[in-house]
Amino acid sequence: MGVALRRQFTVDDYVRMRETGILTEDDRVELIDGEIYVMSPLEPRHVALLNRLNKLLIRAVSDDAVVSPQNSIQLDDYTEPQPDFAILRPKEDDYEQELARPEDILFLIEIADTSIEYDREYKLPRYAASRIAEVWIVDVNEQAIEQYTHLFEDRYTSVNKYFRGMIIQSTTVPKIRLTINHIFK
Repeated sequence: MGVALRRQFTVDDYVRMRETGILTEDDRVELIDGEIYVMSPLEPRHVALLNRLNKLLIRAVSDDAVVSPQNSIQLDDYTEPQPDFAILRPKEDDYEQELARPEDILFLIEIADTSIEYDREYKLPRYAASRIAEVWIVDVNEQAIEQYTHLFEDRYTSVNKYFRGMIIQSTTVPKIRLTINHIFK
């Protein structure tokens, strides 16, 4: 019996799958290292956090950045994740011509309820390897935010954790300064 081979999909393959209807906009999937991963369904707490953070982030950045909720970004030819928020450099065409790439990304936010291990073990290392300066993981169950910063050799060397009663401030977009109590009501 032969060895089973896995085929890695490129971002171009992934785009064609969407264009031909193999994948639809209702499919909650993302491409990581050439493999298609099914994302967890959104639970009401996740949705509430998305809505709250969306309001807070847009107020904080005004026109100085683009708050892009649940939109794909392209890290390389084999990885197109869909973070809960990408805070992007403003661009004249609002990213109509192509997805945001690492050089466009100021920082990313992942909201994790059932996906905390996946976000930490699979997505975070890819963000670090792509030189994304800052990532927040919003831990729904612990009601805390982990802030990853200070890249060194494709990993984050600084991890700070914020709980109720504390204030988190972005290192890459200092205008984003949020009270944890306003996020977890």
